[in-house]
Amino acid sequence: MGAGAVFFDYDNDGNIDVYVVNTGYMPGTSKERSPSNALYRNNNDGTFTDVTEIAGVGDTGFGMGTAAADYDNDGDQDLYLVNFGPNILYANNNDGTFSDVTDQAGVGNNLWGISCTFLDFDNDGDLDIAVINYLEYDFSDVPSTYNGLIGYSTPRLFKGTADILYRNNNDGTFTDITGEAGLSNPVEGKGMGGIAADFDNDSFPDIYVTNDTCRDFLYHNNGDGTFTDVALLAGAAYDENGLAKSSMGVDCGDYNNDGWLDLFVVCTEINTLYQNNGDGTFTDETVAAGLGEPTHLLVGFSPSFLDYDNDGDLDIFIANGHFQDIIESLEVTKTYAQSDQLYQNNGNGTFTDISSLFPDSYFSERHVGRATATGDYDNDGDIDIFVVNSNQEAILLRNEGGNHNNWIQIKLVGRQSNRDGIQARVQISCDGVKQMREVKSGSCYASGSDKRLLFGLGKKNRIDFVQVNWPSGIVQTLENVEVNQFLTITESE
Repeated sequence: MGAGAVFFDYDNDGNIDVYVVNTGYMPGTSKERSPSNALYRNNNDGTFTDVTEIAGVGDTGFGMGTAAADYDNDGDQDLYLVNFGPNILYANNNDGTFSDVTDQAGVGNNLWGISCTFLDFDNDGDLDIAVINYLEYDFSDVPSTYNGLIGYSTPRLFKGTADILYRNNNDGTFTDITGEAGLSNPVEGKGMGGIAADFDNDSFPDIYVTNDTCRDFLYHNNGDGTFTDVALLAGAAYDENGLAKSSMGVDCGDYNNDGWLDLFVVCTEINTLYQNNGDGTFTDETVAAGLGEPTHLLVGFSPSFLDYDNDGDLDIFIANGHFQDIIESLEVTKTYAQSDQLYQNNGNGTFTDISSLFPDSYFSERHVGRATATGDYDNDGDIDIFVVNSNQEAILLRNEGGNHNNWIQIKLVGRQSNRDGIQARVQISCDGVKQMREVKSGSCYASGSDKRLLFGLGKKNRIDFVQVNWPSGIVQTLENVEVNQFLTITESE
């Protein structure tokens, strides 16, 4: 499998730090101590310091995914960790340390969680938690053999499990409302990735879940505390051929700048770009966008929408790596370690794979890619990428060219809304050209990215307006905004 990471500013010094999850040994399979997770503090000089022990976040369980957010609205970033086994909620003590409050909060289920995300599904001003669970793993059914070789079993041999939604009670505790919220899907999934965002522009966050070997889910938020799976009706359950895929990670973003969030799903098969039609449906634009054929022999695990060149439209980064470590003995056309990909948005609905334009660089190497987190770790005005690999070192990719164009980076601070401004929408306009971003927590595969919103502006040197639509319903507008700055917007009373 493989685990995730999250970019977040745990010590509120203005520099994003990184928490990395390590997948250890499954319970009962080894007498060795599993490696611990790690928290690295950004030193603001291009280096990081391991502060795991001091911070108290060195869990040694079978780690999978993580997300960070201020769930208690006290002004600092807390951590949620999903495992094969009990999950963990770390509350930030605002002194460089964390406390394990899992039992008190009631969020430590024993299922196999892969990904998680914070969201305010009921818009009450505090953050809830959605957990994406994988399957019921039975040790008696493994391992599997392929031509006499031992490999990973297909998920089709195992029963799926329901995802979980925890409602924040605003007193340090959570309540499992999965059943009453309508997330106990009768078609039990085998969730890998999940993302919470407002796909139908009704001001309530929906939840999209990618499943391994069965159809994907799109839970529409009904605005009354319940959800309805509309993936089939929306055209986002299967690909354009009507096939369920071995879906891995997912990200969302407005790649065509039409004001609606689109979806990009990566998988064992050809990846899928779902264009949001603005009427509750999606269209598979993968082939038309040029994102089909280049991914045919690769296994995408984690996609990220990002404007790497700050030209004003969202590009795509994909971390690739096969899940089957014996694949080279089974199929001569495929490899275990694979090259990651960077697709440049051409501004006309199509993308170009520009990975080969960087010879003798990271993109010419092969890795067993798993998770990605994006953010401007060096605060130089362009987006950087942190990649977690399976049984290999993680890699930090510093963007060295994106800040040649103009930009603005926006941090939101909620008052009536949740403190992080998660699910707030920010729209900017330059010379009549608009861009939209939504603040989100966990995404991609098992990971979370910097919640500051970075907009590339090309050569435009003035922003006509910045408009924030808060989850509370408050709308704020700033006019004639300067470029190349870090802008903090606090929600009005």
